Amino acid sequence: MGQVLSQGPLFIACLIFMMGIVVIVHELGHYLVGRFYGAAVESFSVGFGKPLYERKDRVGTRWRINWIPLGGFVKFVGESQLAGDVGKIEQGPQGKAYKDLAVWQRSLVSVAGPVANFVLASLIFALILGVHGKANYSVGVAGVVEGSPAEQGGLTAGDVFVAVNGKPVTDAQTVTIPILLNPNKEMTFDVLRDGEALSVKVTPNEVVRENEFGQMVPQSTAGIMLAGIAMGERTKYNPVEALGAGVVETGATLDRTVTMLSRIVTGKMSFNAMTGPVGIGDISRRVVNKVWSQPELTRAQRVEQLFWMLLSICAAISVGVGFFNLLPLPVLDGGHLVFHAYEAVMGKELPEKVQEMSLTFGLILLLGMVVVITWGDIIETGLFGGVGG
Repeated sequence: MGQVLSQGPLFIACLIFMMGIVVIVHELGHYLVGRFYGAAVESFSVGFGKPLYERKDRVGTRWRINWIPLGGFVKFVGESQLAGDVGKIEQGPQGKAYKDLAVWQRSLVSVAGPVANFVLASLIFALILGVHGKANYSVGVAGVVEGSPAEQGGLTAGDVFVAVNGKPVTDAQTVTIPILLNPNKEMTFDVLRDGEALSVKVTPNEVVRENEFGQMVPQSTAGIMLAGIAMGERTKYNPVEALGAGVVETGATLDRTVTMLSRIVTGKMSFNAMTGPVGIGDISRRVVNKVWSQPELTRAQRVEQLFWMLLSICAAISVGVGFFNLLPLPVLDGGHLVFHAYEAVMGKELPEKVQEMSLTFGLILLLGMVVVITWGDIIETGLFGGVGG
């Protein structure tokens, strides 16, 4: 607890850095597409609450940095983001009222934020792969925990993974991530044992344990210790190949996000598997501590390693934020897409009372989710339980 409290400034700095990049890119997506179609923008805000800094540009848009450094928003003139906005049109900013845009234009504005997040993630992954390439190695079993699902299923030290649930194993993540996403569900591991091909059935179980960042969280585990077996030089990518590989990695990250959410909704994974801003800040803080506690590295080497690690986390967060905003919750981009779809089909807007009720219900539901996720994140920091790092 003492360490967490003493590192409050580091925690806040990491949180602002990680969330700031993702949020600004998301809101810029909305802003740029809206302005492309001539929409008037009342405000572009980073953070919530009262402004620490505010400037009005030549077309009347207020650019704000608010004192609560979590999230942000773009408010178009006449746009109904909350129940109190329904039917109101702000005066001053130049351009069209949001409702004067065609339905398909408003739909593109709504989807532009999440798409901007996916583009950001693809560019980050492309940069990482373009600079570092990708290691070529097979993944083997270094050891098996006694009494674990892996031992019960028949995996032994020395086995080399070929496929997991029918998908080829290309790196450690193609083994560990399917295990994390399949608690209490039988999995098929195709392995080579002394040159002989075998198929082994293992059912991971979910336990509270320390994750790679030192947080105590419920995680699915099979009880396997992995070992990488080098297979030659790293694969190098030219800029075009790196961009393509970045898009593929973004797609794979999105697929894992969708799978995890579906597992949570169906009760197959703990709700605590979800991470919010507090958890992101805590993970970042732990990454900083882990990198900085390597005395064998020079300061420059530690800064470089920290940069790439935080950038990788940022890409994953960007995918998560993009996907979350596409959920059909009225206050999110996905909810606005539902409103636009109704208008496109029926030829008229959803009644104002229905909009107000939907936005109020959506806000309450969203706040409830935030409270539950944040409380779980606070527990994982170790602030009250002494398990934090």
